[in-house]
Amino acid sequence: MPRKAMKPCRHSGCPRLTEGIYCAEHLPLHPDRPSASKRGYGSKWQRLSRSYLRKHPLCVKCLAEGRFVTATVVDHVIPHRGDHSLMWSESNWQALCKSCHDKKTGTEDSRPEYTY
Repeated sequence: MPRKAMKPCRHSGCPRLTEGIYCAEHLPLHPDRPSASKRGYGSKWQRLSRSYLRKHPLCVKCLAEGRFVTATVVDHVIPHRGDHSLMWSESNWQALCKSCHDKKTGTEDSRPEYTY
């Protein structure tokens, strides 16, 4: 029985061929993690987060250090982990730049336990 043709890895710029979606080097970090929409980040979240960023255009962490950096991410101060009241509570949101958001999630949320 003939095998399926190998395809290029979907990681941007990767020239390797693979049988799956990604080559071994670019497999997702959390293969068992649900998709963003299943975690609650669908069209409703996109609309509300854009609105929040219009009202809060600066990164709160950078602003606390005296720097004026445009916020690009709406972050949950307390990770919601599937708790709808934390997910949709605007008092649990903060505007962050991507750099600050990546640092926060890398340190505070390094071992997440998802309960979806």
